[in-house]
Parts: sequence; structure tokens; C-alpha cells
Amino acid sequence: MQPEAVMTGKAGGGGNRRLAFFLAVLRTHPSFAFGYAIVATVIVLAVLAPWVAPFPPEVADPTAFLQPPGWPHLMGTDATGMDVLSRVLWAPRIDLSIAILGTLLSAVIGATLGALVGYYQTMGRVARFGAGFVMRAADVLQAFPVFVFAIALVAVFGQSLQSIVLAIAFVNAPIYLRLMRTQVMSIRTMRYVEAAWLAGLSDGRIIARHIVPNAMAPVLAQLSVNVGWSVLLTAALSFIGAGVKAPTPEWGSMIAMGYQNIVTGHWWPSIFPGLALAVTVFGFSLVGSSIEVLSDPARRRRLASRLEAVRGGAA
Repeated sequence: MQPEAVMTGKAGGGGNRRLAFFLAVLRTHPSFAFGYAIVATVIVLAVLAPWVAPFPPEVADPTAFLQPPGWPHLMGTDATGMDVLSRVLWAPRIDLSIAILGTLLSAVIGATLGALVGYYQTMGRVARFGAGFVMRAADVLQAFPVFVFAIALVAVFGQSLQSIVLAIAFVNAPIYLRLMRTQVMSIRTMRYVEAAWLAGLSDGRIIARHIVPNAMAPVLAQLSVNVGWSVLLTAALSFIGAGVKAPTPEWGSMIAMGYQNIVTGHWWPSIFPGLALAVTVFGFSLVGSSIEVLSDPARRRRLASRLEAVRGGAA
């Protein structure tokens, strides 16, 4: 069986072949498997939080404030008496929702503009002017420090979940714009694109069917990385009081509420949410690295050839 058949699943049982190839890649890259395990665990715990959290996340018990980790509060309680474990489990429901929505919105806006700019920027004076205007606007957005720019956007739109989503979309959109533009500029000169143009296909169909699908590898890889980064940005905004309002369970606000007690030896209200945040961001970065490999046809072929050689040697 040819490596390409193993990779694409054309040799029968397409879905099973692709799944087998994916699992083989995870076996040869343990870090990728570790990243998927982290992300899957965080998502499952977030979904099951209403059933697995031992206490309500926003109910304070004044008689149990700042209790150390133990029974029945396995991660202790914070200065208001709320259970830290329950809030840690509930927090990703907010953080991941904001991060995923903001990242997807930024990808749609940035990738769409990048595809249009990369395809049309050499087609006439008007197109060059429009492309130049879009790129200079992206330069202006990226000239601002990301965190400061996000704070300014939240201040303009108001402190709400929608404002944080819009802030994430604005600060991330130029990244996808540049990634897609670079890819499209290199792909649009390929022979199969020229053949499609000579065959009479419209620009829209050429972009949608022949250019964008082959330009998505870095965009898909960046998506996972940006989700982790957006979780971090959401937590940072909440930490300084510009994001999710307390007592909503959110990792950044939990760290902000608990760090003041570290000097008195009460470390658990901020350390546990901080560790959860760090592990989640790390997991998404590993998933992004794996997607970059799996989305690149050349890398997939090399991996398929290597796996086929390993199987042949074992046989």
C-alpha cells in the first residue's frame, strides 16, 4: 500500500485509515498526544462541571473562609469562603467560550481579508490601493501593545462578555490576515490555479475551491495556539478588573482575588487556578503544533512514508 493511500484513506475504509494514521502520529509524537489529552480533559471537566463540582461556584460560606486544602474542600476555600475546586472546574466554561468565539471570529475576518488581498493585490491600480490600505490598517492595529489595545477596546465597548470577544477578534485578526495573504500569494501562481482560470472559472470559485483549501494549514495551526493565548488574555483582563466580573468563576479573577493572601501563607486561592490556566494554555500550544504538521500535505506524506517504513520493518 502506498503512503499516500495510508494518509488519505483511499485504499478502503477511508475514515478508519485516517483515524489509524492520526493515532500512529500520536504514538510517534507523545507530546502531541499529551496536548490532546490536556485539552480533552479540560473540555470534559468544563462540560461536566455542574455534576462534578462538589459545591456551587458562586455561593460563599463565611464560616469556611481561607480553609487549606483538605476534606471536604480539596483545594481549600478563598477569602469569601467559596470552594476553590468548584470554581476551577467551572472557570473554563467562561474562558473557553470567550476564547473560542473570539478566535473563530478573528480567523473568519482575517482569513477572508487575507485571501482577497493576496489574490487581487496585483490586479490593477485600484486593487493595489485597496490591498495597501488593508495592510496599512493591519500595521496600525499591530503597532499597539496587544494587552493595552484589548483594554482600550473593552473600555470603548463596555465591560461584558461580548466586549471581550470583540477585543480578542480585533487583536488577532491581523495575524490571520498576514498568514492567509502570504499563503495565497504563493499559491495563486501555481499551475493548477492558472489552469482553473484558463478553464473559465470565476475568481470566487478559484479562491474558494483551489486557493483557500491549500492555504489553510498555517491558519488551522494558529487557531489552536490563539485559543490558548485568548484564554490567557481573558484571564489577564479579568485579573486587572477589565474582564469577567466577580464572583463569576474565571481563572484570572480567581488569581486576582487570591494573590493578596499569598503573603500571609494562604497560597491555594491563586495557585490552583494559575496552574489550571498554565496547563490549559500549554495543551492548546501542543495541539497547535500537531495541527500544523497534520495540515501540511508535504509533512503528511513524509510521516506516512516513515510510518509505512516502520510497519514494513516490523513485518
